[in-house]
Amino acid sequence: MRLSDLPRRTAAIVQSVDDSTPNDPVARRLRELGFVPGEAVQIITAGPFGKDPLVAQVGATRFALRRTEAARVTVQPADATRSA
Repeated sequence: MRLSDLPRRTAAIVQSVDDSTPNDPVARRLRELGFVPGEAVQIITAGPFGKDPLVAQVGATRFALRRTEAARVTVQPADATRSA
């Protein structure tokens, strides 16, 4: 599942950050900000009418992301990781 598709206030775990182009600077920056495999993440809120920006929380830090940026992050809902 992509972070951009994660329902609000649903705990998830980052699986990967995917480059949309070789050496994708946005994906690299997301990894630098803490979107790394195994890190807890959730969407706190979204802009008007469920659009941009999304507010994502990684650990104790919150970031505003465009949906296109959040779509680079693959997550697994935390409930799914417990039952696996």
